[in-house]
Amino acid sequence: MAKLDRLLALVHALSETIEGLTLDEMAERLDVNRRTAERMRNVIARHFDLDEIADDRRKRFLIRDSLRRVYTRPTAAEVAALQAEVDGRILAGQKARAEQLASLLAKVKGALDDREKRRLDPDLDALARLQRTMVTAGPIATVAPETVTVIQSAILAGRCVEFHYVTEDRPEPRWRRVTPYGLVHGPLTYLLGKMPGRDEQPVYFRLDRMTEAIVSDTLGCAPDDWDIDAWLAESFAVWRDDKHDVVLRVPASSAARARGWRFHRLQRIEELSDGGLSIRFSAGGMRELAEHLFTWGGELVIEEPNVLIETMRERLAAAQTMLPACSASDSVADDADN
Repeated sequence: MAKLDRLLALVHALSETIEGLTLDEMAERLDVNRRTAERMRNVIARHFDLDEIADDRRKRFLIRDSLRRVYTRPTAAEVAALQAEVDGRILAGQKARAEQLASLLAKVKGALDDREKRRLDPDLDALARLQRTMVTAGPIATVAPETVTVIQSAILAGRCVEFHYVTEDRPEPRWRRVTPYGLVHGPLTYLLGKMPGRDEQPVYFRLDRMTEAIVSDTLGCAPDDWDIDAWLAESFAVWRDDKHDVVLRVPASSAARARGWRFHRLQRIEELSDGGLSIRFSAGGMRELAEHLFTWGGELVIEEPNVLIETMRERLAAAQTMLPACSASDSVADDADN
């Protein structure tokens, strides 16, 4: 480990010096020849911002920043990834999340000094120009940024959240007081919460349907043993109903695609003798699962449960109503073919 020991010693020496070190001084400190010191300096320059100072026809080198700063400084790729996420949230209409991420991005950039900005700017411009977060089809819902702030404040204070809430079936706002059990982000943002004093499961509240949200004076927080990940895993997506044991059979022709697909976070995959797969998991939300499996038509078979099979039949019948009715000539042609 002698080479590594000398290299680390040189890193510390270059970060502790004020005037800088020449190659000869580096070689003397490490008891190596000048050529070895030059190679070590080149390795260090690939990982640290090594400043070069001209001193009477000699060059001195030093690491200006503290060593901790070197390891906490963001790279152009990291800043560009955050920028792409901000832009994607804005395009998706997720204003509240976009503002929080944009604030973080501004703080990251603001922490850079002029030298770091000059170093990052060329790469950052290139990466930011050609990176995007894809915005897919889905609901458009605007959440007031202050609503997210209120809920997060309530979680930190161990208090309930109070707000007025509307639904599709009941457009008139109704007052609610809810113990926050978590925030769930996705195409829509939900408050996961329970009515205080009731022995019921937490339910979802869409943030875009809330108004006049405030932190309540009533104490209320999730239990210490509450596991939001385990709770979310009990359902395929948002809709919750009775859990069912799901069994999907994938033929060998589609096995490669299915191996690279996540149907459920707790899925179990079994290799079948014919080269196919059996995929098993337990979850609620059969309608959302059926609508997802619709995209796998011709590539898998639903074996269990019966409720999922019946739900798929219902969704297929509903999908048929989206097709235009057959014209009289089409009907005649079909009859002739038959």
